Amino acid sequence: MTLPSDRKTIFITGAGSGIGRATAKLFAERGWFVGLYDISAEGLVATQKLLPEGRHTSGVLDVRDREAWRNAVGQFADATRGRLNVLFNNAGVGRHGWFEDIAHDDSDWQIDVNLKGVVNGVYAALPLLRKTPGARIVNTASAAGLVGSPQLAVYSATKFAVRGLSEALDVEFSRYGVRVTCLMPSFIETPILDMPTGGRNTVLRDQIKATNAEVEPVEVAAEAAWKAAHGEAVHYTAGRMAQRLRTAARFFPNGLRKQLIASLPKD
Repeated sequence: MTLPSDRKTIFITGAGSGIGRATAKLFAERGWFVGLYDISAEGLVATQKLLPEGRHTSGVLDVRDREAWRNAVGQFADATRGRLNVLFNNAGVGRHGWFEDIAHDDSDWQIDVNLKGVVNGVYAALPLLRKTPGARIVNTASAAGLVGSPQLAVYSATKFAVRGLSEALDVEFSRYGVRVTCLMPSFIETPILDMPTGGRNTVLRDQIKATNAEVEPVEVAAEAAWKAAHGEAVHYTAGRMAQRLRTAARFFPNGLRKQLIASLPKD
């Protein structure tokens, strides 16, 4: 297959489920060629079945593995004649619970995937991005990167870091003509809501239900990813809760802190 010279391309991590899958479907339906990459081979097969024929390539990728990143980007370049319009650093993992109840290895895992995985992707893809006019990077952070989120402390820290990285690189890479933007979803209907709660036989979804917090369809995040790939801003929220948190963190930080303390579960 020869890719048409005018077809735009996107490389998506975490494409085997959730926001990655929904974004892949949306971009493919709008004419883009999509690179699907995920640690789950089964998830990739399921995503491929949703996409138009001839509009994708795929490969298993652990974003913690730098050599695997180099191989994946090389394979994508072969399929796209060396073009990469958007790198969507979307793979992410989490653990929910009191800080001291989260195993140290699980905290390392979150840092390695959510932050180091993004850094690895930028290093690996930058040469292709620099060669593609108007290219950009979209990094998935979270509403937990807008305000320090109790019982998601390390996860929240990684997402704050992704925000900061995105802001810094957007300025740095302006000398190459490469934009960097940041996607910040709130509670979206994805498998990450089933992250285990440290020290308990429950998952995050259980606490969300208990507090009647809003969970929005994954298509909301996919549309926000589309905006992040095309718009002029640096930060893009996905979901009404994320927008409310962004406003509260900016204008009412003390009130927000009091609300968070009041919302803590009582052991």
